[in-house]
Amino acid sequence: MSTKPSQAPDSPFSLASDAAAVIQKLSGVQRHDVALTLGSGWARAADLLGETVAEIPASDVPGFHASGIPGHTGTIRSIRLENGSHALVLGARTHFYEDKGVRAVVHSVRTAAACGAKVMVLTNGAGGIRESWKPGTPVLISDHLNLTASSPLEGATFIDLTDLYSQRLRDVARSIDPSLDEGVYVQFRGPHYETPAEVQMAKAMGGHIVGMSTALEAIAAREAGMEVLGLSLITNLAAGISPHPLSHQEVVDSGKAAEPVISALLAKIVLAL
Repeated sequence: MSTKPSQAPDSPFSLASDAAAVIQKLSGVQRHDVALTLGSGWARAADLLGETVAEIPASDVPGFHASGIPGHTGTIRSIRLENGSHALVLGARTHFYEDKGVRAVVHSVRTAAACGAKVMVLTNGAGGIRESWKPGTPVLISDHLNLTASSPLEGATFIDLTDLYSQRLRDVARSIDPSLDEGVYVQFRGPHYETPAEVQMAKAMGGHIVGMSTALEAIAAREAGMEVLGLSLITNLAAGISPHPLSHQEVVDSGKAAEPVISALLAKIVLAL
């Protein structure tokens, strides 16, 4: 059971409605069917989806901020797909560790829902616990562990997360690339990377992928009634698994190296949804 989202002037859903109205006005598109948040390594997929109708600076839309994270574009794009539907590409992800609050973290997802999107595609760059996943490997998210000690749900809002990451959408992805593996994503708070002990804890709890995003956004997407497809790009082996120290530059470099292949894969998956 769940409560109906509040539309009070100070509610996050009211702000999302305002943001959607601005996107509709600036893009000229009244309804977007699918939304994508493109994390490290995934950005070029937007160029392969179809015709860009509008590219909007995130700072022009209520509740959004220009991204301060390398690898994130800070823009919102409306793209017309080959079948005539529209995709909303969100390049302005706010991370939990930026201390802007959980509402800010999931604002893009709630805005996408207010724009009409029924499918939310969440991507990220992350550390891999399985040694067989070399840097540059795309992995489907089958479930998650939320270790942020927070939630985007407010008040007595009870949402079932049993099938949060859609099996139907994962099947579509595998119809494009049958070799895609899957695993459980573990969201830590960040911005520091996990310690080797924390990685082993995540492994013992059933985790396979570690990162600093996605889980809170996925919960908000489910609250909004959207189907969720999650994809991680393994940019490095996690701490203690990797023989080398971790660095953000390694994440960026791995993302750039894998970008042509994984972006083409993601575009094919979205066009098949």
